[in-house]
Amino acid sequence: MALALEMQSLAFDPADARAALAQVPESTAVFALYSAEAYAEPYIGRTPNLRGRLEKLLQPSPRHPRRLQLAGRVRRIAWRLTGSEFESLLTQFSLLEEIYGARALERMHLRAPAFVRFLGGNPYPRIVVTHRPSQREANWAYGPFVSRVAAERYVEEALKLFLLRRCTDDLDPSPSHPGCIYSEMKMCLAPCYKGCTDERYAEESAAVESFLATRGESRLVTLRAQREEASASLAFESAAAIHAQVQRVESVRALAPELVRPMSQLRAVLLQASANPDEVAVFLFENGRLRGPAGFSTLGMRIQNEQSGSSSLYAQPMAIEPVPEAPATEAAADTPARPTRSVLEARMEAALTALAAHAEPPSATLRQGHLALLKRWYYRPEAKRAGEIFFSNAEGRWPVKALLRGVGRVAAKALGAGSLAAPATDTLTEQGGSSTDAQG
Repeated sequence: MALALEMQSLAFDPADARAALAQVPESTAVFALYSAEAYAEPYIGRTPNLRGRLEKLLQPSPRHPRRLQLAGRVRRIAWRLTGSEFESLLTQFSLLEEIYGARALERMHLRAPAFVRFLGGNPYPRIVVTHRPSQREANWAYGPFVSRVAAERYVEEALKLFLLRRCTDDLDPSPSHPGCIYSEMKMCLAPCYKGCTDERYAEESAAVESFLATRGESRLVTLRAQREEASASLAFESAAAIHAQVQRVESVRALAPELVRPMSQLRAVLLQASANPDEVAVFLFENGRLRGPAGFSTLGMRIQNEQSGSSSLYAQPMAIEPVPEAPATEAAADTPARPTRSVLEARMEAALTALAAHAEPPSATLRQGHLALLKRWYYRPEAKRAGEIFFSNAEGRWPVKALLRGVGRVAAKALGAGSLAAPATDTLTEQGGSSTDAQG
């Protein structure tokens, strides 16, 4: 995604800085300041007020003699307007990745998120926590988790439900192997000293893999069926024991939020406020990278207040008025008709199809950066997390109707609170200078 080609740009003359800055909008944006030397690295930052930030950087002030001043070096200003902090972070990372490659993660203080990895290629599989799952093993990497500690806790609690090995040795099973404390406590099938057959261990491994892939749902389906069968047979003590197991599995399942999925199946649509007041920005996460934004037009849509308490047919965050078959009068013909819901659904599907069309595989740096940005946004407290996220269903289809309702909610918040602004954050890299950047 060559964002630099999509940025607005203008020449900067230090002798007439005020005239140049008058052409810059007072809006949320990501910007880059370029010097005349081709070898010099640009100054990159994000700000809720582009003109105000550039005035501080490019107009010397006698009242603040120690303030950073770049007017003597800058010859060109480039910027891109953004509608949300998420879009600002993604744009900033994309610019830095084009210039610095893998160092972009460090400059934005982005850490590769933690995944639970199922070592299915091992003759005796086990599970570990990793920060660098490879794309080749995307089917066996589950995440991202909020932290390594959270992933390790999930692994620890999940293993209590199964008899999978916890040792890290490359096993060469032999009856002379002394075993370990887990085999003594009957918490492992002990393949090390052939305490089970290879077929039995493979069966347990498959159960663990299914548990991870479904966030515990596979185990719950089996236990619930057994509980119902015991209840129908009036075996209430057995039913109570199985119910206790169900509760244990549900408590483990709660440790893996909805974002935790096999990396190959992690597909999500994010809705954010847009820099264009008549649009909502749509982002697609698929195949390990973020794509977007694609603007979804809200023109002709009637935004409703969810808190109004109405129970009418149109009591939705976004309701569509019916379109007349033909204009009754000449005045009516001049009035633009509101789009029907089927038109809006087609519009959303077209936006998602356009985003999915750019399916080039990401580099390792791009994948880690986009996963880190998605993780950082998702695991924020809900009150501070602007925008909405939607996941595809088991068949890979998008919940288009739910997406349209989400568009209405995001648009309503943007109309009520104005554009979502990102805190000013700059990345200074200039010849002979230093680098400063802050976590978003």
